[in-house]
Amino acid sequence: MDNRRSVWHIIPAGSVIGVGVLIAMSFYAPLHPFLIFVALLIVAYTMFKYLVLLGDAEEKIRALKAPEKQVKVQPEGPSFQEVLRAVPDPVMIVSGHEPDDIAARRVIFANAAAQRIFHIADRGGPLVSAIRVPEVLECVDEALFGGISGSVDFEMSGGARDQFWRAFSAPLPMENKHDMAQRLALLVLRDETDSRRMERMRADFLANASHELRTPLASITGFIETLRGPARDDEKARDKFLSIMGAQADRMGRLIADLLSLSRIEMSEHVPPSGETDLPLAVRDVVDSLTVIAQQKNVKLRIEGPKPGLYPIIGDRDQILQVVQNLVDNALKYAPQNSEVSIEICLDVTLPQAVALSDGKAAKLVLLRPDRNVHDYYARITVRDNGPGIKREFLPRLAERFYRVEGQKSGDRLGTGLGLAIVKHIINRHRGGLVVESQGPVSASDDDILERDGKVTALPQIAPQTFTAFSAYFPQSRAFGTAETPRLVVDAAASLKDAG
Repeated sequence: MDNRRSVWHIIPAGSVIGVGVLIAMSFYAPLHPFLIFVALLIVAYTMFKYLVLLGDAEEKIRALKAPEKQVKVQPEGPSFQEVLRAVPDPVMIVSGHEPDDIAARRVIFANAAAQRIFHIADRGGPLVSAIRVPEVLECVDEALFGGISGSVDFEMSGGARDQFWRAFSAPLPMENKHDMAQRLALLVLRDETDSRRMERMRADFLANASHELRTPLASITGFIETLRGPARDDEKARDKFLSIMGAQADRMGRLIADLLSLSRIEMSEHVPPSGETDLPLAVRDVVDSLTVIAQQKNVKLRIEGPKPGLYPIIGDRDQILQVVQNLVDNALKYAPQNSEVSIEICLDVTLPQAVALSDGKAAKLVLLRPDRNVHDYYARITVRDNGPGIKREFLPRLAERFYRVEGQKSGDRLGTGLGLAIVKHIINRHRGGLVVESQGPVSASDDDILERDGKVTALPQIAPQTFTAFSAYFPQSRAFGTAETPRLVVDAAASLKDAG
C-alpha cells in the first residue's frame, strides 16, 4: 500500500487519466482534430506537477543538511526573563566583541539580585564597572572567546563585612554562528559568605582557644608540681600559689565564655535584628550593675542623655546590653582613681555627626562603618574615661581578637582581649558603627624648642588631658525630634547612695 502511494505520488494521477482520454479519442474520427490540443495539455500538466515535486524535494534536502535550529518555546505564564529576574543569585548575560577590548564587555541583562548587589542599571553597562576582579573577568573572557565553561572564587572587601563569592561562566549559543561580531556568555554568582564564615569561625576558635589557654594551663601545672614537691609543707607558699591558680582558672573561664559568646554572635552576624530596645534604659541597667565596682575603684559614673523608656531603637536588647557593659567595663579598667567615666547618649544623629571628632587634637579612627547610609538617623552612645590614653599607632588593632595595648597588660587590668572584638561584631550585626578617639601622652619634639639670643631653650610643656572615648551608634527606625528635649544628667554613685 505504501509503495502504491509512493508510485502515484511520483506519477501524477491527472497525467494517467489524460493519457487514457487521449487513447479513447483516437478511436473516434470526429475527435481527431482535438488530439494535439489534449496532448499538449497533458504534457503541460505533467511538467508542472514534476516541477512542484522537484521544489519540495530540494527544500527537504536543504532542511536535512541545515544544522538543528533551537526553537524558543514560550510557555504559558511568565517569560524566561521574568523567571531569571526572580532567581535569588545574581545572573548576568555579558556580550563581547574583541578579545583585546576589555571595556567592550557589557552587561546586556542583569536580574534583580545582580542589579541590587552590584549596582547595575536597568539598561546594563560595562562589566568592569560592576565587577573589578581580574579572575572573574578572565573567566568571562574564556567563555566569550574560548567557548570554555569555568568557575572561580573571589572575595569582595572594603565594606563592613567581607563577602566571599563563586562565579560560574558559560558560553551562550548564537543565532548565526557565522556572525562573529558579538559573543555572549552567561555569568552566575553565588554568595558563599556564610559557609566561609562558618569554616573560618571554627578554625579561629580552635586556634585562639589552644593559644590562649596554653599559658594559664602551663601556669597551673607548674604550681601543682611545686605544691607536690618543694612547697608541700609551706602553708604561706601554698596559699599564694592557690590564689594564683584560682585567678588563672577564672581567666580560663572568662576566655571560654567570651569565645563561645563571640562564636554565637558571628553565627547570626549576617541577620540584622528586627526588634526594638531602649538605649537609655539599657545604659541605666548596665550602670546600676557596675556601680559597686566603680565605688571600689573610687570612680564616678556619670550618665547624660534623654529620659529612659521613650525612644526605642532597632536592636537586640541582650546584645546592646553586652556592648554597653563591655565599653563601660573597659573604661573602668583604665580610669584612674578619683576620676570620672562619662556615658553620653545622643539621638537623631546623622552619619557624619556620628563619626565627627569631638577634640581636634585627639587621634580618631573609625573601627567600623556601615556599608551604606541606609538609615537617616542613629542613636550614639559615647563612653569616655580619663585614663592614660592610647597612642595613634595602636588604634587600628583595638578590635582584633586578644590584642592588648603594649604596657597595659598587667596589674588590675587583666582581661581576655575579646571585649572590643565582641562589641565590633554585635554592632556589625546591627548595621551600626564604632569610633575610637584618644589623646595619649605627648613627648617633646623639635617643634617644642625656641631659639632666643642664640641659645636654644625648650618651651614649657603643658601636659594635655589624656582620655579615651569609644562611640557606638545604632540605627533608628525614625527620628524622635529630641533636639528640644531636656537632657538628664545622672550621677550613678549618688543615686545608689540615695537608694540605700
